[in-house]
Amino acid sequence: MMQLFNKYDKHTLLNRLLKEDFKRKTLSFYRYVILENLPELRDSLYLGLDRLGVKGRIYIAREGINAQISVPEPNWTEFLFYLNSWEQFKNVDLKIAVEDDGKSFHKLIVRMREKIVADGLDDNSFDVTNVGKHLSAKEFNEAMELPDTIVVDMRNHYESEVGHFTGAILPDADTFRQELPMVLDMLKDKKDKKILLYCTGGIRCEKASAYLKHEGFTDVNQLNGGIIHYARQVKQEGLESKFIGKNFVFDNRLGERITEDVISECHQCGNKSDRHVNCANDECHLLFIQCEKCADSMNNCCTPACMETLALPKEQQITKRKDPSRNVSRNVYKSRLRPDLRKIISENKIQF
Repeated sequence: MMQLFNKYDKHTLLNRLLKEDFKRKTLSFYRYVILENLPELRDSLYLGLDRLGVKGRIYIAREGINAQISVPEPNWTEFLFYLNSWEQFKNVDLKIAVEDDGKSFHKLIVRMREKIVADGLDDNSFDVTNVGKHLSAKEFNEAMELPDTIVVDMRNHYESEVGHFTGAILPDADTFRQELPMVLDMLKDKKDKKILLYCTGGIRCEKASAYLKHEGFTDVNQLNGGIIHYARQVKQEGLESKFIGKNFVFDNRLGERITEDVISECHQCGNKSDRHVNCANDECHLLFIQCEKCADSMNNCCTPACMETLALPKEQQITKRKDPSRNVSRNVYKSRLRPDLRKIISENKIQF
């Protein structure tokens, strides 16, 4: 079968999305299950989901599937029937978004990977199926109140910056691969404590909980369905939300509000803001927090250098992107380093 993929540019796809006259449901799901014949499975999934108007990002690997997608509401029943027609994905737990404008994804991507989550672990060295105890929102809240309980955020630093559980350990990690050894080191003397893990939808905690149990932790627990399920259960059951702020999501929304608390600051002026954006300069695309006032003053860019690039004619921008020696943003800002935007702006004497 010929591999299938989208052939239209982003502008065309976004325009099509904006013209849709129906609502969409944004959701995520994952399952650790042995998958065979990945190339055929990849194309079959693309054909079946594209036919239903599904947009989003799906990764498949020998170990399973990880999906973040949006489904047209008129096709919801047919989508469920299609998904359940696959024995590997039958009755998979779907995490429905709390906030949804229907514009979370503008195209469908189905890709094959070595792993559905890049964790850097050798799965042959421990039992990946020996995971922690899954807790409901109510059970998680109750466990947080117990003495000697330790709550650990298994997400990246930029996710926990805008929202997290009160009192949780927030590892200063850029990636899940980087975070696992950090957490192990932070908890090395606490193997007999009650450990509560949480992440966005639960997939990272599946692997993390099994890894911690392998390392000798005796009471490992995880939030069932992650923050997404937690937020829904809190609303449905009238529970207190011990998660404050926004839940960062990896789609065009970049976040969904769980509580009205704004716990982070604009990276450019320091005022209260939890508005994640990507720098408007395509050669940079830095993810950072920018308030609306700074967005207006900085033309949606992260630094004066990016503002200068964005002001160039499109042809010159493209030429610059192809020349690494002239590409300031790629050399300085697009890296694991976190630029001090307030300092950069101050040095350039930009006032808001």
